[in-house]
Amino acid sequence: MDLLSDILSRMHLSGTLYFRTSFTSPWGVQVPPFENVSRFHFAHSGRCYVRVADQPKAVLLEQGDLIIITRGAGHTLYCDPATEFQALRLDEMVEKSGFSGSGILVYGEPGVSHETQLVCGHFALDKNTTHPLIEALPSHIHIRNYGEIAGHWMESTLKIIGTEAGRGRMGGDLIALKLSEIIFAQALRTFLNTDGVDRPVLAGFSDPHISRSLQAFHDAPSVNWTLDKLAAVAGMSRTSFASKFSKAIQTTPMAYITHWRMQIAKQRLASTNTPIIEIAEETGYHSEAAFGRLFKKHVNVPPATYRRNFR
Repeated sequence: MDLLSDILSRMHLSGTLYFRTSFTSPWGVQVPPFENVSRFHFAHSGRCYVRVADQPKAVLLEQGDLIIITRGAGHTLYCDPATEFQALRLDEMVEKSGFSGSGILVYGEPGVSHETQLVCGHFALDKNTTHPLIEALPSHIHIRNYGEIAGHWMESTLKIIGTEAGRGRMGGDLIALKLSEIIFAQALRTFLNTDGVDRPVLAGFSDPHISRSLQAFHDAPSVNWTLDKLAAVAGMSRTSFASKFSKAIQTTPMAYITHWRMQIAKQRLASTNTPIIEIAEETGYHSEAAFGRLFKKHVNVPPATYRRNFR
């Protein structure tokens, strides 16, 4: 499995669609913060402004644009700068619109030509699993004309989501839900190859040498990886690789390996009855005692206690 796919799969990426909207001017809605999710809005038709909490500048979301608010921060969506401070709380808008939770959320003046259709939802990741790439993302990712940038297949996917979501057609919501999970992976891939190439930590995942070594480790976390082995995969000297990796990822190669192994171990302990010695071997440790000491150092409790507490 490729590097990004492995990270997102291990973090149990799942998509949730809230609704599709039909907003007509004037309108504005305040979306409250929500922990451990990345919220998204796709402009299926029309345009609007998005102001993410604590950000001085609003984002203009044009038709075809996608915005992902990466850490679930509160934000305001509105049709015009004049309406920003008149925006209703989301629960107020839902109540006033009579929205039942299915179909399309309709709000605004009837018969107005300026309509904004949004597909809104969130992406959740396992709150007990962390990764430097996810933690290094900015407060929001704005990708203009997302369908075209991501490729014609993604443009078609977004059109399908916009058509299916909230329409009440048999199986439509499930189709839209599953397709929405593709958006996050594709958006991250697009961001890493564009604006992300110059950002701390994220730049390392786009670097051909470092990404080769990361891919090799993620393919086989049980291997007895050493700095020399990683450097050889990267095609660099040991010293140059260690320096470049630490500068780009902002942690040492061996610290990265230990961190990700512990994330794998936590998931295996929480979701299976696999013996601890087998989990130790799967994550590169051939001694249960050594694995236990390292796990307790990073997670603060022994493996057996973590399994018991989690359940």
